[in-house]
Amino acid sequence: MKLISTNPAQNYEPVGSVEISTDAEIADKVAKAQAVKQAWKELGVAARIKLLEPIRDEFVTRADEFADLISRETGKALGDSKSEMDRYITNELNWFLENGERALANETTVKDDESYHRIVFEPYGVAGVVSPWNFPFGMAAWGIFPNLIAGNPVVFKISEECPLTGKLMEEIILGHNLPDGVFAEVYGAGDVGQKLAESDINLIWFTGSTSTGKLLYKIAADKFIKAVLEMGGSNPCVVFDDVDIATAAPVIFNGRFRNNGQFCSALKRLIVQEGIADELTAALKKIVESQKVGDPFEPGTDHGSLVAKRQLDLLQAQYQDALDKGAKVVARAKLPKDLKGAFFPPTLLTNITKDMRVWHEEVFGPLFPIVTFDTEEKAIRMANDTAYGLGARVMSGDTARALRVASKIDAGSIMINLETRLTAANPFGGYKNSGLGRERSIHGLQELCQLKAIQDRNDVFYGEN
Repeated sequence: MKLISTNPAQNYEPVGSVEISTDAEIADKVAKAQAVKQAWKELGVAARIKLLEPIRDEFVTRADEFADLISRETGKALGDSKSEMDRYITNELNWFLENGERALANETTVKDDESYHRIVFEPYGVAGVVSPWNFPFGMAAWGIFPNLIAGNPVVFKISEECPLTGKLMEEIILGHNLPDGVFAEVYGAGDVGQKLAESDINLIWFTGSTSTGKLLYKIAADKFIKAVLEMGGSNPCVVFDDVDIATAAPVIFNGRFRNNGQFCSALKRLIVQEGIADELTAALKKIVESQKVGDPFEPGTDHGSLVAKRQLDLLQAQYQDALDKGAKVVARAKLPKDLKGAFFPPTLLTNITKDMRVWHEEVFGPLFPIVTFDTEEKAIRMANDTAYGLGARVMSGDTARALRVASKIDAGSIMINLETRLTAANPFGGYKNSGLGRERSIHGLQELCQLKAIQDRNDVFYGEN
């Protein structure tokens, strides 16, 4: 059977197809990964990185090809697709390759006249890596390359929304000198991902929805294997009345609407102190109404489409629920009538109540609810009034207050005032229903390893002095 990739910005016209992986094909690829895992481990970090660097180099030379394909499969504006390629190669993949040896170097814990103790980082084994569609190249790179650097052979499944991007990655990776079985890719929807998780793997690495992450966690628990899960988010942005609104408004806008609001760490609830709520909303309204929604490949397009009709249907249902319960639309970008596909314009909502889906669910699209607060304590309660805990932003001219509030918000990453500046040097992951474990950084690379403590006598016969 074939998996058809469609263009959500061109009335879902077909882009191409791949063959859906069968159970037998999945089992065969996992078996080959198991067969090579010891040799891949024993190669060592430096040698593994040396084999991976030419793959990175080809990604660089073919970045425009990737960007074109990403926009066709996901509806993302071409400029955003090009930014994805630049960011995830320059700031992410390069960091993994340049810092892998340092992250996974042996750690000495005790060294005295009698003994020498150290921690070594050893791979878990075969990693089943499942990545989402919102940053098709970037999230795949996050999952594949840290695992390969750590010594875990990878069997990878990309989202069914962007299989051609995954196919191009597979073509490039397998076109270099990796040992047979170190990397393989499977294709299909959630049932293929579930079958991969249930296969003879030693680690599950997943980025995606909370519901799917919990299913995979149950599979990992039954098999008693490691799971690294980065799931949903409903990031609050708490804005105090001492901010400069002209500076704050663009930062907030980009934090919510970049990539059409389709990223887990986007700002999803705006919590504003009462004294500046009207002025800040007016500033955001001006930006929203200036945005161009349209063909991802047309120059000047700020926002393309959502990734699929199912995402559009979900967002429209959340939007309608808010309207039915009394929400007010204060700004909406113009949506050209000739567009056909999964288009939804950037929208601001006020008069929000806690029973609305836009408040208590993750909203994965360009829809932004705004609420107000009067006291710092209330702002913190509202920020934490969510099942998620991936990230947050606090904006204030009072640094001490901003740090105090940040310390009381239950989230894995908190930004104070700045534009979003995610970096591979920092760990990424969440509290509560936003996941388990951490990705990126030294900690993220070590998360993919077993820790082994080795102690020996400190003399000539036993080794190091």
